[in-house]
Amino acid sequence: MTRKTKINERTEAAVALRDQFTRVGPGKIAAVITHLEMRAQPQLLPEQQTQVFALRRVPKPDPDWYRDLYRRVGEDWLWFSRLALGDAALRGLIHDPAVEVYALRHRGRDEGLLELDLRRFPDIEISFLGVVTTLLGKGAGRYLINRAIEIAWARGPNRVTVHTCTFDHPRALEFYLHSGFTPYARSVEIADDPRLRGLLPRSVAPHIPTLKDD
Repeated sequence: MTRKTKINERTEAAVALRDQFTRVGPGKIAAVITHLEMRAQPQLLPEQQTQVFALRRVPKPDPDWYRDLYRRVGEDWLWFSRLALGDAALRGLIHDPAVEVYALRHRGRDEGLLELDLRRFPDIEISFLGVVTTLLGKGAGRYLINRAIEIAWARGPNRVTVHTCTFDHPRALEFYLHSGFTPYARSVEIADDPRLRGLLPRSVAPHIPTLKDD
């Protein structure tokens, strides 16, 4: 595939949604995604209460353990992509030698998730980063993003990327900007509502109403 062909494909994708309201069908959800990058290691921002947190790498995570932590961290923000995978497909991702999974420890429990994707090195993606709701505002997120930045830049990448969307915590984008990331692209994701598919309880993420058939 030529560079010109790739550019044309990106241009076609970019104009697929016109400058107007675009209706989202019943049973669907739509999020605006902001893609961010970091091209030089920044000075880490101060942390609070770091003595109560620790980070451990989890080599070849058990799928059930991974799903439980992924769900506890992300269900309020409609994280669902990994919940749709069977054991074999999930193992294929999280057991890949170029994918690193870490757990944030707090009072003897795994209460946060960090996942680094090095499969497109020299780019490194922070594919998942989050903590359980009870730790929000208690310094856990700052501790986790600082460890993510340290670990990623120790690998010697050209850049580190991350993305957040309008379903995430309302201050997630501000958090990444404050941490040293810069936005470079925006996209729209439309998917089946995971609550209607049975991947997540109907009660989660009430700030994102479901759209049912009439």
